[in-house]
Amino acid sequence: MRYFIRFGYDGSKFYGFQRLNHQLSVQNVLEEALSKIDQRAVFIKGAGRTDRGVHAIGQCAHFDLKHVLPTDGLLKVLNKMVGPYIRVWECKIVSDEFHARFSVVQKTYRYRIYFGDYDPLLYDYACECSFPFDIELMENCSKLFLGIHDFQNFVSGERAHYQAIIYSIDFIKQNNFLDIVFVGKSFYRYMVRNLVGALLDVGRGKRQKEEIIAALTEFPCEKRFSTACSNGLYLECIDYDKELFSIDE
Repeated sequence: MRYFIRFGYDGSKFYGFQRLNHQLSVQNVLEEALSKIDQRAVFIKGAGRTDRGVHAIGQCAHFDLKHVLPTDGLLKVLNKMVGPYIRVWECKIVSDEFHARFSVVQKTYRYRIYFGDYDPLLYDYACECSFPFDIELMENCSKLFLGIHDFQNFVSGERAHYQAIIYSIDFIKQNNFLDIVFVGKSFYRYMVRNLVGALLDVGRGKRQKEEIIAALTEFPCEKRFSTACSNGLYLECIDYDKELFSIDE
């Protein structure tokens, strides 16, 4: 039977999402718990990998169990076993055709910037900026990333292709926080952090808008922009086709 879970975690307590041999990861903790529950090795498939320090509010995964278990009971047992830095919010039975990664319709990432007086309690949960930056200019430049683009110059590592679509980028300023919310179809390694880094570079006058245009049209392009720190990034939400959740328990 195939199960789906939606969960969150404090990324500062793990060496990323992906399974590791000698370091604590989110995948390690979940798979260890599920293997004990099902009394055999269980492997989960995540919707995507988050790097060390990156947080999640709405990460998703699927896995197959030999034993058919009621989802409410499975949810309670899992939360007792994987805490305190992981919390499973939702558990349901899904179609065997469902895949946590390949069935994604869109993802939402939030990047949080703090520009008040330094606060050590915020260090793991926001990018603390000690320099002034022009939010209006950043918001204007962010429109360059909307739509379908080749993001090769904003992605770490090599891929078969770098094309992705970003549907929206919203700026939300409240008190001494600026949240930049990205909604799109695909996000590759370091992509959001590199986009935010580019916007901050322009916002502080370190780079020009024209350099972002060049990075979206010239391949390959010499690295020109900063990479924003991992601790300000949150995987907020993942949306799927509702028809894949049609199985009744």
